[in-house]
Amino acid sequence: MWLLDTFLPVIGITFLVVICGSYLLIHLAAVIRMRKQVTGRAWEPVYDVLEDPLVPDIAVVVPAYNEETVIVESVRSFLNLNYPNFEIVVVNDGSTDGTLAVLDEEFSLTELEVPPMLSDAPCEPVHGVYQSNAVENLRVVDKENGGKGDAHNAGIWLTDSELFCIVDADTIIQPTCLANMVRPFLEHPDEMVAVGGPIRVANGSTIDEGLMTRPQLPSNLLAGLQQVEYIRAFYSGRLGLDQLRSLILISGAFGLFRTDLVREMGGYDEDSIVEDIEFTVRLHRHLIDRDRPYRVGYLLHPLVYTQVPEDIATLANQRRRWFRGLVETMVKHYDAMFDRQYGRIGMFALPFFCIGEGIGRILEAIGYLLLPVMLAVGVVSLKPILFVFVGTMFFGVLLTWISIFTEVWSSGQYGHPRQVLKLMGLAVVEFIGYRQWRTFVAVQGLFEYVRGENSWGEMERSTLNTD
Repeated sequence: MWLLDTFLPVIGITFLVVICGSYLLIHLAAVIRMRKQVTGRAWEPVYDVLEDPLVPDIAVVVPAYNEETVIVESVRSFLNLNYPNFEIVVVNDGSTDGTLAVLDEEFSLTELEVPPMLSDAPCEPVHGVYQSNAVENLRVVDKENGGKGDAHNAGIWLTDSELFCIVDADTIIQPTCLANMVRPFLEHPDEMVAVGGPIRVANGSTIDEGLMTRPQLPSNLLAGLQQVEYIRAFYSGRLGLDQLRSLILISGAFGLFRTDLVREMGGYDEDSIVEDIEFTVRLHRHLIDRDRPYRVGYLLHPLVYTQVPEDIATLANQRRRWFRGLVETMVKHYDAMFDRQYGRIGMFALPFFCIGEGIGRILEAIGYLLLPVMLAVGVVSLKPILFVFVGTMFFGVLLTWISIFTEVWSSGQYGHPRQVLKLMGLAVVEFIGYRQWRTFVAVQGLFEYVRGENSWGEMERSTLNTD
């Protein structure tokens, strides 16, 4: 009894120190990188990407499965992009609703012959390829359902563009986004292979002709909590990992990649349930195994918005799938962990995601279940447990507040004091109830992975606010 009472808190505190230390390191690295990017923008020489004759062509690849409520507004957003050479490739991934019909009605589609290269693409069979009569640079691929990675491959094998930008069908992109994202490829043309950027929540904001005209914080509590998560994950998490040269996740909702390299890799894994993290890890390994110098970048300033779930069932389905995908990726690439050949990816990034985001969630759930029993039978005392719980909560809220202030300072998006206070309040609410719920949803995701569950489930979309 005495051994349990003494060593369990010590083991728990040691584990927390390691995990919290890693998160603190990443957040501090994010502040350093953010300061560099903000300062760099202020002092960089005047340069207009749009007047550079050497800018590469970009294909905006848009997987769409049952997206009839948002697809037209999203395509309008893509058409507003201020970039000289780009095309939009919408991949209708076996939708059972009116996605293809609303695209035809809005953009007047004419069927083309399926190119031979697309016929050989690593994706499900293609039923047809369509060209818009209303918009010269819009094409639509209609294919059998195969999942998001499968749909990505169809778009990648159709385009002849040097770069492709992956976006979700509910994504709203601001006009300067591609011009900002392409700059690292111009600065490091031989080494840059992928660039990611932050994503913000569109719920509650107003969209007019595909443009974000009035960004607002969501009124829905669940969407507001996800806004806090997104700020922490994209501004501090991924920005910090990029500063540490350990970025192994470029979101499937928004990222820019070299087309020839991705084809060389065989495209996205069609069977992966969360294709973005698996693909980014495989990208690193592909290049390291071949001893090819490369860069993966992350920019602070592109403006991209996405719609998030507003009901508990849809959100739970999404988060279970995300956790299944994390487990799937860690299992698939376990041999790269702690392998010095893979540098910081193998020695830090993969172990951090596996232990911090994976094993840590499971241990947290076990702790929530066992602690009441252990306290009731007197195996552990209440005081050290409260100390650990309160300390962990305070630390998490503090890091989230740092992320919020980072976002406000760098972008000015939510500069009104009332908005900042609301975000800070949501950061506290997140750690009382919502975090515990999210932890048990992750455990459900683990059980689904063990059972071999591989479904995507349904993502309910609501119509975006329009002027």
